[in-house]
Amino acid sequence: MQLTRLALGLAGAASVMAPLAFSAPAQAQNEQFVPALVYRTGAYAPNGIPFANGRKDYFALLNARDGGINGVKIVYEECETGYATDRGVECYERLKGKGPTGAAAFSPLSTGITFALTEKAPGDKIPLLTMGYGRADSVDGSVFQWNFPLTGSYWDAANILMQHIARQAGGADKLKGKRLALVYHDSPYGKEPIPVLEEASKRLGFRFDAMPVTHPGVEQKSTWLQIRQNRPDWVFLWGWGVMNSTSIKEAVAVNYPREKMFGVWWSGAEPDVLPAGDGAKGYYSLALHVAGSVAPVHKDMVTHVYDKGQGAGKKEEIGEVLYNRGLMDALFVSEAIRTAMGRFGNKPMTGEQVRWGFENLNLTAERIKQLGYEGLAQPIRVSCQDHAGVHSARVQQWDGKKWNFVSDVYRANQDLLRPMIKESAEKYAKEKNIKAGCVS
Repeated sequence: MQLTRLALGLAGAASVMAPLAFSAPAQAQNEQFVPALVYRTGAYAPNGIPFANGRKDYFALLNARDGGINGVKIVYEECETGYATDRGVECYERLKGKGPTGAAAFSPLSTGITFALTEKAPGDKIPLLTMGYGRADSVDGSVFQWNFPLTGSYWDAANILMQHIARQAGGADKLKGKRLALVYHDSPYGKEPIPVLEEASKRLGFRFDAMPVTHPGVEQKSTWLQIRQNRPDWVFLWGWGVMNSTSIKEAVAVNYPREKMFGVWWSGAEPDVLPAGDGAKGYYSLALHVAGSVAPVHKDMVTHVYDKGQGAGKKEEIGEVLYNRGLMDALFVSEAIRTAMGRFGNKPMTGEQVRWGFENLNLTAERIKQLGYEGLAQPIRVSCQDHAGVHSARVQQWDGKKWNFVSDVYRANQDLLRPMIKESAEKYAKEKNIKAGCVS
């Protein structure tokens, strides 16, 4: 387990350490505990590390620049999961009761861990932030009152990619008779888009092949031999960690065009393409936000954290895709806490209070500018009916050196997806004997 305590004047501590214990009791009562489930080791570390660094750095920035959130210092502690569900649950149990008010919120960074914690969060009254992942049906906050898949679900992602290839083909009617393959991580994460793609294949008349890849994804030769034989018109990639770069390398080996490959937003970061070298050129993925150091928060990070030797990673890695994703995750947690304080007072919030903060989160363009996220974050408004708040993404393409947007903003078709969400959420509520309804 990696333990990190961030407090004013302490953000430069080593990244692996025991909790500092010399704070006076009175000071400890004015601290907000924020846990972190991370994976800095193992097959998924290349993707887990930059996300964890961005998240950790933002809380360090809030402490160093602002003295915390409304005068309440943030205490931040990491626990290594290795992307394993059982270890994620162990970390959750270890961290959930820490601090004067317990954990503010958990970001599992794993759909498998999310599925497990969905069973625990209501009893513990701790919200789960699953930004761009987790259960697609948890968009329905009347059933999944403690889950917040902010910025969209995998069903949104699948629908957006379908919109994009339909536009490329000249219209949805042109997909009839075509063939689409989904190369997916054989886990709850990878299986999430399948219902949407199966439904689309029935409506639009194309052939759909679901092709699972076992953990951790380094052995894919048989999968890509099938792709070489079948020659699908498009390949969607739902991978993570080394699986993504392996898929691109295997595509090169069987001469499948990268210009016909489209990754979800977790398959579109620097660690996914750089190992493949020039072979990755032309590869597409979805993007939840821009890549690069484009926002004032990046400059503040250098001034208040990295120039003081307190950064979690390397200065030149600020602005990478998954680093920015970590910044976004930390922004949502901190602003949910701040929103809750607006109702309950400037003091450490309980998980139940932070849940209210998430459900009433309203980040306007003006507020985003005030926070220094202009150019990085988009406005988002959450409600009980919609725990995602936003259902949009753009398509980006790798040119060999950087990611470039190649589309305008797509918005997932909620007229199509909401009935599927409602049906799935109602089924879950019946199975778990949950009384659906909005919490005031």
